[in-house]
Amino acid sequence: MSLSERVFKNFSHDIGIDLGTANTLVYVSGKGIVINEPSVVALNTRTKQILAIGNDAKSMVGRTPAHIVAIRPLVDGVISDFEITEQMLKYFFTKVQQGNLNFFSRPQVVVGIPSGGTDVERRAVQDAALNAGARAAFLIEEPMAAAIGSRLPVQDPSGSMIVDIGGGTTEIAVISLGGVVVSRSIRVAGDEMNESIIQYAREEFNLLLGERTAEEVKIKIGSAYRQKEGAQAVMRGRDMVTGLPKEVVVTDEQIREALSRSVRTIVNTVKEAVEETPPELVADIMSRGITLAGGGSLLRGLDLLVAKETLIPVHVTDDPLTAVVRGTGVVLEDLENLREVLIQTEVEKIPR
Repeated sequence: MSLSERVFKNFSHDIGIDLGTANTLVYVSGKGIVINEPSVVALNTRTKQILAIGNDAKSMVGRTPAHIVAIRPLVDGVISDFEITEQMLKYFFTKVQQGNLNFFSRPQVVVGIPSGGTDVERRAVQDAALNAGARAAFLIEEPMAAAIGSRLPVQDPSGSMIVDIGGGTTEIAVISLGGVVVSRSIRVAGDEMNESIIQYAREEFNLLLGERTAEEVKIKIGSAYRQKEGAQAVMRGRDMVTGLPKEVVVTDEQIREALSRSVRTIVNTVKEAVEETPPELVADIMSRGITLAGGGSLLRGLDLLVAKETLIPVHVTDDPLTAVVRGTGVVLEDLENLREVLIQTEVEKIPR
């Protein structure tokens, strides 16, 4: 290790990032997961000034004057606003370094990105991390990171199947010998499920729902498979006919119907991935089972439905919300031995 490398290692904390559509999680070497905040930025459109990032920005959604907007700089796992993404990353880096982001504290970063991203989209993520203050940026596909975070034997000559259901994308991959053999990436995930509930409320009850309300209903009573005990929730919004406040009580069966199209798309894509997997790896997967990760995997009964449709055992990984960022952390701690799982070599940017 060179003198400059030893200096950087002594003064900086390497960082793993799950740069998600809905939430950004940050892992710091030697400390674990230190940040889990929404990928939301509050912006003053008149002055172009960023007012808040993360939790503070999300609390403003739907509650601000017209000239202050709460935006997500990532859409379907892809950067839609480069400059704001850069500012968001810089905010998280500074928060991790306790406000001391300088020449010597520039971190080495591993970022999880969707497997279906183009080279341009991948380069945008890498550039954003470097411009935000990283001295070196590595990229890893989210399903690979989720598999590593779930402690699947990704470097063994046997098949492992991971389904990572996030906010903007669902990533499906069959992994063997440190590489992805079969992969699928679809832009149907948690956000799409929320939108399905909003559309259902509009069509069935003439009720205009907010995104946060739809997500709360999904978390409270949402399911993909019939539950033994029924459940109900209250949806509050605006009556589209009178324009006045309206309250509707819905059952888990109704919400399951609302989510059915999104759930069916995810299940069918999993089946397609299984159908394309080489027979030897299918045998391994049948023995080991399919692993579900990501916030969407917490939808009640989703594991039972996938198991029924694929005839393969399915289990949800421990703490599925943090699987990807835990995977980036494992890679950070053993970068030399796990370099083969990265999809792109690092690009260094050390300021003069």
